[in-house]
Amino acid sequence: MKSRVSYWFLLGLAAWAGIILLRRKGIYISVINNHFTDFITVPMYCYLIELIMNSVLKYRWKPDLKFVITSVLYLSFLFEVLCPQLSNVFTGDFFDVLAYFAGGMLYYIFKIKPFHFSKNKKVRI
Repeated sequence: MKSRVSYWFLLGLAAWAGIILLRRKGIYISVINNHFTDFITVPMYCYLIELIMNSVLKYRWKPDLKFVITSVLYLSFLFEVLCPQLSNVFTGDFFDVLAYFAGGMLYYIFKIKPFHFSKNKKVRI
């Protein structure tokens, strides 16, 4: 089983690298620095864990909703509760927690449980 790294993951790494370069030059774009990085954190975290489990450790594993939610809780606690108490570099922000949650849910919806619409299936409301 040959594994390829997702283009979305590589795009996320490139975005983070670009943001770090902009920060070093003193350029801060508020929405990107404050919430976009948090929004892509959970999807990248979940994908990286899946990649390590399947490619490196040779398991056949796929994250589920429980894993995504616990990842949101773990990263929220770590970066929004614990780290701000240990360093002035970090700030705890409820909107960051919402960004983690939104990113995790979109990852779950589009990557783990994608919607499949068929012409033969009727949608009941």
